[in-house]
Amino acid sequence: MYRLRWVFVPWSSPYKTNLSILQRLPVRTCPGLPLLVPPSHFYCKAASLHEDAVQAAEALSRYKDRPWDYLESEEYIERYGTSPVWEGYRRNHKGGIPPQKTRKTCIRGDKICGNPCPICRDPNIIIHHQNVKLLQQFISPHTGMVYDSTQTGVCMKQQKKLNEAITTAQDHGLLPFQIPFVEYSGEDYSNSHDAVGTTPSPPSLTIGDTWYKWYSEMTPDENQVAKVKKTYKAYLK
Repeated sequence: MYRLRWVFVPWSSPYKTNLSILQRLPVRTCPGLPLLVPPSHFYCKAASLHEDAVQAAEALSRYKDRPWDYLESEEYIERYGTSPVWEGYRRNHKGGIPPQKTRKTCIRGDKICGNPCPICRDPNIIIHHQNVKLLQQFISPHTGMVYDSTQTGVCMKQQKKLNEAITTAQDHGLLPFQIPFVEYSGEDYSNSHDAVGTTPSPPSLTIGDTWYKWYSEMTPDENQVAKVKKTYKAYLK
């Protein structure tokens, strides 16, 4: 990679500079551009790529604090439209039979797999319990259940984060959840019902009697009793 070092010549007096001096300087220019260029062409393609990287980093940091703003941005609408982020995703696999489970994770350290899942492939998509529009894409509108990872193609690591974020959003009241409705029939479910027998009253006990009759008929092992007494000798005084 070339390190750029520019030598600017005033455009008001073109070609008046001694070119022999310029030839002695270790000057590297952008490919395809002459040595002397007008001020409107001072920036080469490398500078534009650097600006794009800076803009992407700024956008990523902006969406990191408010990840729900990305789903309303023009960038998201241009890329996904009105479809969910996982629609049309297909994982690369060997053979004609797809794997029964998704991969454990798409990113291991600094290495990213060749075909990451719908969440790992877009760094602007951040799972958060306040990112309701993203979480709704992974919930069935008919049953209210979370889609399985084999249907959406999300890796196991992101699927675990999705389940935790959806549960937290439901606890905070950001997402609705269905509770089965049981109609009260007015029947008596106490122990006086025919399906449940009456509970007998406890027997009256006297001092020295045991609750269970069979317990009084058991004779403990003398060796075990002696061992217990020796262990708790300080407490039996």
